[in-house]
Amino acid sequence: QVQLVESGGGLVQPGGSLRLSCAASGNIVGIFPMGWYRQAPGKQRELVARINSLDSTNYVDSAKGRFTISRDNANKNTVYLQMNSLKPEDTAVYYCNSPKSDYSGLWKWGQGTQVTVSS
Repeated sequence: QVQLVESGGGLVQPGGSLRLSCAASGNIVGIFPMGWYRQAPGKQRELVARINSLDSTNYVDSAKGRFTISRDNANKNTVYLQMNSLKPEDTAVYYCNSPKSDYSGLWKWGQGTQVTVSS
């Protein structure tokens, strides 16, 4: 079973930046498509960014131009989400997984990392 560990969240002011990291067990990040999801209180978990094995990326409209997903190809088991120009509406728990759909992943969810954007 793949284990996913997210980190890098925190409290940041509007306009600030954070870099999230996802460590996956096994050499899978370079093989499977990977994605970052987020779940805000009272809302459904949603896919905000994905990257495939060819480094092709896709973003939800609200993240375009502000978020960048990348993989550590040397490490082969880490995926990142660089988030710039953060807004209060980005506040959520962020998770990584291999996308099964815009709302579900292939593997068991990790604990996630909390991102709070507030002044």
